[in-house]
Amino acid sequence: MTLALVVLLPFLGAIVAPLFAQAGRTAIAIASSVPPVIALAALYPLWPAVEAGHVLVQTQSWLPDIGLSLSFRLDGLSLLFALLILIIGLLIILYSRYYLKKHENIGKFYSLLLTFMGSMLGIVMSSNLVLMLVFWELTSLVSFLLISFWNDKQDARRGARMALAVTGGGGLALLAGVLLIGQVVGSYELDDVLAAAQLVKAHALYPVILVLVLLGAFTKSAQFPFHFWLPHAMQAPTPVSAYLHSATMVKAGIFLMARLYPVLAGTPEWFYLVSFTGMVTLLVGAYVALFKHDMKGLLAHSTVSHLGLITLLFGMGTKLAAVAAVFHVINHATFKASLFMATGIIDHETGTRDMRQINGLWKFMPYTATLSMVAAASMAGVPLLNGFLSKEMFFAESLELNLPGLWAYVPPVIATLAGIFAVAYSARFIHDVFFNGKPVDLPIYPPHEPPRYMKIPVEILVFACVMVGMFPAISVGPLLNAASAATLAGDVPDYHLVVIHGFNLPLVMSFIAFFGGLLMYTQRQRFFDFHERFREIDEKAVFEAVVARLSEKARALTSFIENGSLQRYAMLLIVATIVVAIYPMFELGLSIGSMGISPVDAPTVVAGLILITCAVGTAAMHRERLYALILLSVVGLMVALAFARFSAPDLAMTQLSVEVVTIVLLMLALYYLPSWTPVEASRFRRWRDIVIALLAGAGMFLVTLAMLTRPFDSISRYFLENSVSGGGGSNVVNVILVDFRGFDTLGEITVLGIAALGIFAMLRDAKLAAPPTDGQGHPWSTDAHPTMLQQISRPLLPMALMVSVYIFLRGHNLPGGGFIAGLVTSVALIVQYIASGMHWSHRRMPFSLTTPIGLGLLAATVTGMASFAFGFPFLTSTFSHMHWPLVGDFELASAMAFDVGVYLTVVGATLTILASLGRLSMKSNAMPEDS
Repeated sequence: MTLALVVLLPFLGAIVAPLFAQAGRTAIAIASSVPPVIALAALYPLWPAVEAGHVLVQTQSWLPDIGLSLSFRLDGLSLLFALLILIIGLLIILYSRYYLKKHENIGKFYSLLLTFMGSMLGIVMSSNLVLMLVFWELTSLVSFLLISFWNDKQDARRGARMALAVTGGGGLALLAGVLLIGQVVGSYELDDVLAAAQLVKAHALYPVILVLVLLGAFTKSAQFPFHFWLPHAMQAPTPVSAYLHSATMVKAGIFLMARLYPVLAGTPEWFYLVSFTGMVTLLVGAYVALFKHDMKGLLAHSTVSHLGLITLLFGMGTKLAAVAAVFHVINHATFKASLFMATGIIDHETGTRDMRQINGLWKFMPYTATLSMVAAASMAGVPLLNGFLSKEMFFAESLELNLPGLWAYVPPVIATLAGIFAVAYSARFIHDVFFNGKPVDLPIYPPHEPPRYMKIPVEILVFACVMVGMFPAISVGPLLNAASAATLAGDVPDYHLVVIHGFNLPLVMSFIAFFGGLLMYTQRQRFFDFHERFREIDEKAVFEAVVARLSEKARALTSFIENGSLQRYAMLLIVATIVVAIYPMFELGLSIGSMGISPVDAPTVVAGLILITCAVGTAAMHRERLYALILLSVVGLMVALAFARFSAPDLAMTQLSVEVVTIVLLMLALYYLPSWTPVEASRFRRWRDIVIALLAGAGMFLVTLAMLTRPFDSISRYFLENSVSGGGGSNVVNVILVDFRGFDTLGEITVLGIAALGIFAMLRDAKLAAPPTDGQGHPWSTDAHPTMLQQISRPLLPMALMVSVYIFLRGHNLPGGGFIAGLVTSVALIVQYIASGMHWSHRRMPFSLTTPIGLGLLAATVTGMASFAFGFPFLTSTFSHMHWPLVGDFELASAMAFDVGVYLTVVGATLTILASLGRLSMKSNAMPEDS
């Protein structure tokens, strides 16, 4: 699984690299560089196959029934983006070593950077659309953390929140679009989707799919009208801006359009939506960039403009336009990442990014100035640099659109106008920063060149700009051809990568753009005066106002529904269920079915009457809480007996164990509550609640009666028939938990562990005032741990643990298993807590109560992942029979290791919850032993 390894390596690095933080910035930078270097080495042998046009797909089945598999794909397009992600990421790692200050959390920064690298690799190399969505959302989350890395700054927090809101909302739209594609195609595998391109385009849902997918792409790639988040994300550290907002994250939307180009492009809807959006984004970004005084602000809006250019090229719908779009992805990543890093160097050495202060830096930083000017010239499209080549292709394709009448002149005019603005803001970047007089009140003066190795990443990228500009066919030709072939899913049209194609109309457009841009810059004051006539829209203020308005409405609605009364919430929930269900119930005509009612014997009637009486008594006597708790325990006991009556011993044992734990939990809670409460509800409310309860109960009775008296097909037959042959156990309940529905069980114990840790965190520092006396006014006994109880409980512990082990070991074939055994162990240990106290118990427990939770989840997850090594889906189990001397035949099932994880999690979670409550009691009593 070479491709999976490439994606996984940065995530492993994100875990390991922070361990080197204490060794210094150089050590952690080297450690962080190892994963991308290994990933590049792993991709290198695959290049010949990709260059030849082969598509490499490696698939590991995971959840085939819902179309989810761990599928990874390497073709020309994914290889191109993977190289950009890894190479520029490697340069950013080196650059960050010198950019970040000593007091900053460099371990956290590198960990997040590597996590983002892995997430982007997951997007571009996923061969399953659902898997791609997982990585898609992960990039939004990690970028939120990276943008807000300087979380002491309010602008950084707001910019991160804006980026997460916009890209997260687009991600939800993309999720809906992917699900619709899966419904239309019948598969989420990319090969199947690409093969069904005509089916998708001909389907009635195509317009909906197109809009939803484009919403995901446009929000991620900052297309108009969602472009506003990108400039405000510039509050992030410059390495983040150079990596996320020029070379990788904002290219994710571009990648999505390229990847699904054969499926969605080629229709009028695609042409108008994509080309119009790209055109507007191109012009808006270029115009605003000219008037920004912040260097990163200028680069951010120019990035928006160039992303619009790429989108416009894809929207044109011609094959050569798609080739030009892919080419500009490469060129923009190189010159824009180098410009951002050069801006970071200038900010690092001068203390500001304001171009009104930074003037004349050529005198102080000539080497950095040279690198910056070359990269800015490439951004402007100056000949002999890579930006010129893709700009020429853009100009040429704008002339090839066969639009009717005067509309044919619109694309080339807009392309030329955008080129003029690009030259103008590039000229401003060069002139205002490196010439234009002397510096004005620089925070750091005099500035000087940065450390030698800080310039190496910029040098490499600028060198790439020159090499591609002068020798395009040699330097980037094969990679561009492979990426274009993967984008077009077919033959690539003829094109020639040469420095100059002769004197033609695109070259004339380039001359007009170049000299027009210089002229515009010379007249910049007039343009500035013109721009100042208009009120500039503060997108951040608008966004914050919208968020505040939505929050206000949400709070008002929440206040209307929620008043802090749990009884009201329960009432609203039950009433809503009744309202929703009552009409369908009438339509179904619920009644006794053809199977009739089973005969009822006397013990069942007696047990049912006891159950009903105690349930009603619990509600009637709820004000006298101790009595209500006793009656509630009887209800639990009768439910356990009902399970035993209907041949469900596993459920009966579980119910009994849960009942004991729950009663102890409630007893601890009741310690802080009065033994009785006054009447709080009016007579009307009591009768209202009775009516609601009767309606809900009657509805459930009718539904249950109708279902159980009619024949129906149950999945239980499958479990019964395959329990031994498929799971290796005759205890069907346990086999379901650890094998057939093991994924559900893993989720359940994860939730249980999270709940326990949440309770532990909430109660760790809590202090509650306990009542000094009981409900009758008697003071509490000073003998909190009676000697008789201690002497009885201690011999019971090894016996209970032995029973627990016995129940665990036999669980695969007889009633028992990890869950029940965990509860039995928990009860045995809880008895020790009650009998001997917290400190006595903890002194004899060599580990934290939360440790079993982590070990249990780790054991269950690792057991599930072990199946990958043998080519099986996650949590696939196996079993075998072994012959042991003296013992005889013995069954050995891998599910037992999973059950160990269940056992440990249940023990850790139960004890953590109960001990947290018990610890409150000790704090409040402040007894000598436990204070």
